[in-house]
Amino acid sequence: MSHFDDPVVISCSISGVIANRDQCPAIPYTPEEYAAEARRAVDEGASQIHIHARKPDGTPSYEIEDFQAITEAILAEVGDVIVNYSTGAIGIPIEKRLEYLRACKPDVAALNMSSMNYAKYSKRRKDFVFKAVFENSFDTIIEFLTEMKELGIKPEHECFDSGHVANLDPLIDMGLLEPPLQISLVMGVTGGIRPTPRNVTLMSDQIPGGPEGPNQWQTIGISRDQWKLLASALVLGGNVRAGVEDNLYLPDGEMCRSNGDLIAKARQMAEDVGRRAATVAEARELLGIPKRERSPA
Repeated sequence: MSHFDDPVVISCSISGVIANRDQCPAIPYTPEEYAAEARRAVDEGASQIHIHARKPDGTPSYEIEDFQAITEAILAEVGDVIVNYSTGAIGIPIEKRLEYLRACKPDVAALNMSSMNYAKYSKRRKDFVFKAVFENSFDTIIEFLTEMKELGIKPEHECFDSGHVANLDPLIDMGLLEPPLQISLVMGVTGGIRPTPRNVTLMSDQIPGGPEGPNQWQTIGISRDQWKLLASALVLGGNVRAGVEDNLYLPDGEMCRSNGDLIAKARQMAEDVGRRAATVAEARELLGIPKRERSPA
């Protein structure tokens, strides 16, 4: 198959909420900075932007007005890119997270597929940087799914271990999900699956219908192990995500100057294995997301 027949959906994790500008100056805080970063990412091949909102001072936000301002700025700059909101949070009520979905109606919303220990560990300190229990019970998942279905929002199923992928099975059987599913294999979080290329194969083999079946899957690699994981996904036929939420560094150890640097590397890797970045229209078709003729408000 030539690369012209094998597009890859490249997503950009544009900001995250954990790292800050002391760690990487490229992290956007204001809506205008989000828009500029989105332009750099889209110009390099991204077709989907995954958004965690921040206030202009950089603190995490779960407020409607911040999601709305960021989304409007991005769409004014790059047009029909797929807008994907985070819904994951520790200590933020479900209703608060549903409010911004109802108000802004993104194309896609991430949905974490199981409860887990969620942590970052420092070998240098011999201690955890942070640790928490990340609650995502079936009741929580079903509440989000029901609301997303009513709103016409496509869920992105974030799976941090192989068993999380299996949690899709009863939801499919209940009729709560419709193909093509968008499944993310998140690797490298302490508490989740180890970030090894073999585990990309292990997790992708669990995709309902198989890794080459009707559903779409991508690999999300956390920290500097990211690049070997993305490479594995690309040769196995999966999609990929890059951006400053996941990893701040290029393969040679240089810190990125923007999300565009990270997306450009992911695109180059896709081309090196005979694939190419999908256009937004192609990504919408692959992921089963209609073009939305409306404002984000």
